[in-house]
Amino acid sequence: MEPLTPPPPTQRRGLTVIDGALALIVILLIVQMWLLTATLESFLAGHREAALPSAIASGLLALACCGLYGFVRGVE
Repeated sequence: MEPLTPPPPTQRRGLTVIDGALALIVILLIVQMWLLTATLESFLAGHREAALPSAIASGLLALACCGLYGFVRGVE
């Protein structure tokens, strides 16, 4: 049985970049879910003015996640 050889340094660097980007995507999606929960709770409590700014912030978070996903696809 042959011993496993470590991947070349450039491949490891690419994997580290992908891991970091995926971690950021996870964090952004958790923040987006928290924002949705807080906005819905506020909206149902009668504070209608919070809905539009929260929708804009959620859209920006979604764009950031899509951008990071495109970056990960480009690194592969």
